[in-house]
Amino acid sequence: MNPPYLTRWIFGLTVFSAGLLMPGCKSEPVKGAGAPPPIPVTITTVKAEEVPVTADFAAQTYARDTVDVRGRVAGYVEKWLFRPGSEVKQGQVLYELDVRPYRASVDQARGSLRQSEADLQFAKQQVALLQAQANLAVVQSALVKARQDYERVKPLVEADASSKQDLDAATAALAAAEANVNANKANVEQAGLSTKTQIDSNAGKVEALKGALTNAELNLDYAVIRAPISGRIGDSLTPVGGLVTPTSAQPLTTIVPLDPVWVRFKVTESDYLRWSAHGGTPANVPITLLLADGTEYAEKGHIENTLNQIDPRTGTLELQARFPNPHRTLLPGLFGRVRVQVDKRSNALSVPQKSVQQLQSLQSVYVVDSQNKVQTRVVTPGPRVGENWLIEKGLNPGDRVIVDGLLRVRPGAVVAPTPYKGD
Repeated sequence: MNPPYLTRWIFGLTVFSAGLLMPGCKSEPVKGAGAPPPIPVTITTVKAEEVPVTADFAAQTYARDTVDVRGRVAGYVEKWLFRPGSEVKQGQVLYELDVRPYRASVDQARGSLRQSEADLQFAKQQVALLQAQANLAVVQSALVKARQDYERVKPLVEADASSKQDLDAATAALAAAEANVNANKANVEQAGLSTKTQIDSNAGKVEALKGALTNAELNLDYAVIRAPISGRIGDSLTPVGGLVTPTSAQPLTTIVPLDPVWVRFKVTESDYLRWSAHGGTPANVPITLLLADGTEYAEKGHIENTLNQIDPRTGTLELQARFPNPHRTLLPGLFGRVRVQVDKRSNALSVPQKSVQQLQSLQSVYVVDSQNKVQTRVVTPGPRVGENWLIEKGLNPGDRVIVDGLLRVRPGAVVAPTPYKGD
């Protein structure tokens, strides 16, 4: 037998169950309950506008005119006159070698030149030629006297006023004088040729010694090593006391020009062909450099060079751009991205990227109608422009697209929209 309290509990449960099963019975709604409040969302209103289409490419900075500083003459480093990592100017003194051997060579070359110039000056005075010419004048005078003696004696001999012996003596003296004159004339010619040879020889020697002096002075100047270009200098690879040689495989240091800085990046064959169809690469369009930390470099660059062939291994073409670098912010070897404008769309529609939802192969957005109700709209995104997608199909100007609050809404839900102001 069941206890009384258990019997009452079973009876009450039976009555309650029967009441639930009776037809026509329904529970009354709780007083005060109503429709849920509108869901707050942010929206952007789609409008047609002219939009530049950009593309990003991996890039790296480099220095075009990097110079290795090397010695032109051999010597030991006596002074090291720069701070690694500092900016140097073209012509600034970087190293000083031991100049004593080169200064001695300059003094020696200068002395030899002076001696040769003195020899040349002496040759130009033509002392030997003048002496030969003086001797010729003497024998020519003797010839005149001998001829006069012969002319006086000959009539006397013919008139038997003088002996034939006197005529023979006069004739012999005349012949000797004539031979002497001819010999001295030959001496004059020989002296003239010799003097000219000496002058030419000494002149050539003077020119050679001038070249030797210039070379010695150059070597003395090369013993002071100067910056060949302006730029940022690296560390010294040769210490004070180290030996510098012109044939050393290792440079003394390296200078990198930083303004401007160059950036190389590669584009695909399809990019190149698309640009070619529109007149070639966008050389006149400013390009943006995005650094590795995501920041945008303040200065704009321009494409300066396009290489002459596609790389068969990667199917890409290298382009080179130049960026101003007045504050030396950029260094060679930095990785980043360049953003290049590749097209310009008229009457284009765009929405923020985060407003587009992906479901399998379909992309869609939530649109708010005039009654603030949510509708689903399938769209076809085009190229990405900054933080937005260009929409090829699915939207019209004036459509209000939900940007924030996507996880809380469903089609048909009522929302309270506010304008999207960006992140």
